[in-house]
Amino acid sequence: MCGVSGIYAPRFAPVDRAAVVRMTRTLVHRGPDEEGFHFALGIGLGHRRLSIVDLASGQQPLCNEDRTIWVAFNGEIFNYLELRRDLVARGHQFSTSSDTETIVHAYEQFGLQFVEHLNGQFAIALWDERARRLLLVRDRVGIRPLFHATLPCGDLLFASEMKALLAHGALQAELDPVGLAQTASFWVTVPPRTSFKGIEELAPGSMLIVDNEGRRTLSQYWRHRFPDANDYEDRPLDYWVGETRQLLHDAVTLQLRADVPVASYLSGGLDSSIISALVKRFHKTDLRTFSVSFADASFDERAYQQRMAHYLDTLHTEIDVDASAIGERFSDVVWLAERPLMRTAPAPLLSLAGLVRRNGIKVVLTGEGADEVFGGYDIFREDKIRRFWAREAGSAWRPLALSGLNEFVRRDAKMEQLWREFFRKGLEQVADPFYSHRLRWEGGAAMRRAFSGELRAQMPDEPQLLEDLSAYLDPDRDRWHPSCRAQYLEMTLFMSCYLLNSQGDRMMMGESVEGRVPFLDHRVIEFAARIPPRYKIRGLNEKYVLKRAFADLLPREIVERPKKPYRAPIVSCFLADKDNLAAELLRRPALEESGLFNAAGVDSLLRKVTNKGVASERDEMIIATVASTQLLNHHYIRARSPRRTVVADCTGERVELT
Repeated sequence: MCGVSGIYAPRFAPVDRAAVVRMTRTLVHRGPDEEGFHFALGIGLGHRRLSIVDLASGQQPLCNEDRTIWVAFNGEIFNYLELRRDLVARGHQFSTSSDTETIVHAYEQFGLQFVEHLNGQFAIALWDERARRLLLVRDRVGIRPLFHATLPCGDLLFASEMKALLAHGALQAELDPVGLAQTASFWVTVPPRTSFKGIEELAPGSMLIVDNEGRRTLSQYWRHRFPDANDYEDRPLDYWVGETRQLLHDAVTLQLRADVPVASYLSGGLDSSIISALVKRFHKTDLRTFSVSFADASFDERAYQQRMAHYLDTLHTEIDVDASAIGERFSDVVWLAERPLMRTAPAPLLSLAGLVRRNGIKVVLTGEGADEVFGGYDIFREDKIRRFWAREAGSAWRPLALSGLNEFVRRDAKMEQLWREFFRKGLEQVADPFYSHRLRWEGGAAMRRAFSGELRAQMPDEPQLLEDLSAYLDPDRDRWHPSCRAQYLEMTLFMSCYLLNSQGDRMMMGESVEGRVPFLDHRVIEFAARIPPRYKIRGLNEKYVLKRAFADLLPREIVERPKKPYRAPIVSCFLADKDNLAAELLRRPALEESGLFNAAGVDSLLRKVTNKGVASERDEMIIATVASTQLLNHHYIRARSPRRTVVADCTGERVELT
């Protein structure tokens, strides 16, 4: 894993070499091992390396034989050995053993279609000297981040993280009200929008081409698609089970390729247990596993983690975190994530990555993506129940469906009544394209009210936000089965725009650790999309195919254990008695000084939850959003402004190397 950055100055303009160096060095946490640059007329590429494959000769930026194609990339090409053999057979000559070199030769051989031959997780900057064009390419589901911004003079800046773009000196960080409104409504910013004005995120599965005149072509080379609702293959369950098992076997085998030790995470749930079991099967040495445990028993899963570690006979290490530790780390989390966060869940994962790194491990396999790909979240089951309630208004099975969703319903009459009220909402709106997620997004209005009146006045209204979101999504999704539409929204928004970055890439790379996600091998995703919905959620039994495929590798209590979402404490991390930066920025004087929030309203909310000792999920999310936005403002606007030189154009030192 690595960090990339650079500048493209069209029309043969010289590039500010010092700026590329500054940008690249802000990414040292992504690549502490080596640094490299390539400068030529109109282009500057920078790279920070975390060496994992071909430790001796895999330095970047890397070029082809005649030095006309250069690449700097962040990520891994897992099928590089197979691709290399194919390219050598076609006459290409390699000078290294790295996966990076397969990119330049694949581009020579296949042109713009080269990316279709890559199995991996990547953010690529490729410079074609002959064609005088720059390609920016991001992997299919957005495992690795890539951002860009255009200066008034036409120069294009690009980097793995937005902080590198801001280090150039010609951009001033300014929070984007539209990005904040999207976060309040959908929990994420929708690409190309980001938290900062003037900075865009390259969407997953996209390629941006910039030619020598500065003209840009943005294309989508991959989309996550499902069959039409009545167009599923008529195959028995055993077929889907067997193919799932074989594909995931192969994905794990490919993702174990590395010239450094590889470990895995154990959360205590089904997904990480499957990955760890497969890694153990193929691993050549004793497997190391890592997990996070919580001092608060309501969040803790160590009993299941230890059960699985003992079952697999791994060398297991865990880190215990409490509310104080989460509050302390939350400032670092926001600096790394570069966006408002509605949860504190990334903070323990940052601490976990630090534990991994201190134990000499650079690569970790995780179970991320299984819930989205195979139908594991409660939101999918809730959608199924609500549609049943809407369809069968008088059915006696309606209350029984609730007890199948949540074990507490069976023994708590008050909880049953709350669930009944929840599932009665919006039953007449089943044709709504966002039906599965509407109830989740209901809190958006309350979230927006936490912002100051001045900021709210700059935010789009809900119809405009939904219109913009619809333009980003697949236009054919209304033809898909309702369960698939729900999966698609969860993958495209929450997974790709939040989980993979704010809880994945950013937290791991913050401690110089590479995370790999076998469930998000594009072959697994594409195959799982073909599985009939009735086999993903059997009744209300989530991830049914996945459980059937790997039941023989796991203890029964892990396979049959109800899904427990990964969460972390929120309010207790930021109470007035806590001594951390987030708690300080939540105090009324700090809120008034920033001008971003309704200080009186937020202060009232904090006093309410402090006095009660508990908070609703919506209140907790508002508090986390306010705290993280305050931190974002502190790190990137207030604290950084004295050290940032703001210029109106691209003037400054220029260095031209050929």
